[in-house]
Amino acid sequence: MLRYLTSGESHGQSLITIIDGIPSNIELNIEEINEELRKRQGGYGRGGRMKIEKDRINIIGGVRGKKTIGAPISFEIKNKDFENWTKYMSPMEEVDEQGKIVENVRPGHADLVGCLKYDFDDARNVLERSSARETASRVGVGAICKQVLKNFNIEFVSHVVQIGQIKDDKIYDFNYIKDSVDNSEIRCVNEDLEEKIKRKIDECKKEGDTLGGIIEVRVKNLIPGLGSYTHFDKKIDAHLAMHLMGTQAIKGVEIGLGFESSSLMGSKVMDEILYNEEDGIIRKSNNLGGIEGGMTTGDEIIIRCAMKPIPTLYKPLDTININTLEKYKASVERSDSCAVPACSIVCENVVAFVICKFFLDKIGGDSLEDLKSNYNSYIKRLGDRGWKK
Repeated sequence: MLRYLTSGESHGQSLITIIDGIPSNIELNIEEINEELRKRQGGYGRGGRMKIEKDRINIIGGVRGKKTIGAPISFEIKNKDFENWTKYMSPMEEVDEQGKIVENVRPGHADLVGCLKYDFDDARNVLERSSARETASRVGVGAICKQVLKNFNIEFVSHVVQIGQIKDDKIYDFNYIKDSVDNSEIRCVNEDLEEKIKRKIDECKKEGDTLGGIIEVRVKNLIPGLGSYTHFDKKIDAHLAMHLMGTQAIKGVEIGLGFESSSLMGSKVMDEILYNEEDGIIRKSNNLGGIEGGMTTGDEIIIRCAMKPIPTLYKPLDTININTLEKYKASVERSDSCAVPACSIVCENVVAFVICKFFLDKIGGDSLEDLKSNYNSYIKRLGDRGWKK
């Protein structure tokens, strides 16, 4: 079973991750992993922290000679900014508890409820772990999972389809997105909207406010049958929604037509099934986003995620002091005016983990060689039933 754990605080020494369940003999390209981390740090609207950190993965265990050995993989992503926070964040030495104390809890963040739940009088303990800095670990996990799945030609891409009220309504081919998205600071493939969105982000930053948006993640070259209809916790769409909703600032997830399908007639939603000798079993459309009954259909998976605006505002909202209960303006931490482009990279890699987990559950095998043998056997069986890869 593929699983992982992350540990570490936003201004602590490092982010530490352990992944268990990656088969042996998977060759890892460290620069491809670092490139995913670099893209997570980029995007128009990012703040000062990204000028400090230059994230790179340091693999500690589970890999030898660039190949996985079947053991748990552990890796570290150092926080360079820890140098400036040592006296406030040291794990085992006395710290300056007054230097960076946070009492004026921020609306929309984990500050208040975290302090109530864990009985803190300083929200620093909450925000350090609830920070989106932790998503660097999940990008590292997803990047490793992608390197498992590329052996089976499974590809991922993400792009921004909306920031604030500026929306891209065009439909794009997977390959077009793949070829063009990294050329955009917004990760929006509609060039006509690029400058318009940048101006909106600049206006928002000047006002001390923040912007959210919508991200689309696409996956292609999947096989049918990842997931199951037999029980709710075996459905792949349920796991995709859970993992994406567990990503900082994500407030909504839809697959395929999603919420739009609730306002349409069934005849306009369901994907009709056809068969011909050349193509095998096919669908006329992909309105359900590549998932039926909790299982992949083999068509592209299409997921959209709604990201709320970042709650740390340079024009802070009213709040209370967690200890005195007096009215104050919320604390201000270093933040971004818009992190939607960066969040698209996070969501893409979160999806990669879920797809890899279900792929390994279905295909099975302790080594890459086992995986390939089992995969080819399954593809042959599907072919005998009329589905062509």
